[in-house]
Amino acid sequence: MQHSPPITVSSLDTARLHRLLDRDAYRNQPGADALRDELDRATTVAPADMPPGVVTMNSTVRFIDDSNGATFELKLVYPETSGVSGTVSVLAPIGSALLGLSVGQAIPWQVPGGRQITVRVLDVLMQPEAMGDYVS
Repeated sequence: MQHSPPITVSSLDTARLHRLLDRDAYRNQPGADALRDELDRATTVAPADMPPGVVTMNSTVRFIDDSNGATFELKLVYPETSGVSGTVSVLAPIGSALLGLSVGQAIPWQVPGGRQITVRVLDVLMQPEAMGDYVS
């Protein structure tokens, strides 16, 4: 992968995601290794110290696929709650790419089929930590 921007993940999200990746059901899922790599390189902060413009778990984010100009608004969720319209699992390629990015940051990301795209965060419309919700 090309240059990856710095990312920030809350200590709560990091702990929950590591527990998720340790479960048999998710350990070898496509996307698990990419998510592990992102968690390994992330700066970890306490939920109360999370800057409001960072994509965290259960955040609603507006982003653009720079390869084709398509914009999306999705809520980043755990796999158990994905599948609902307007959500994306953190184990999906776009989900793990978005985790920890700040408004304005872009990241090149490999998607199924070997194609690479670049996603750029336009806005974090709702972030639990910014609303004082440190347990979602």
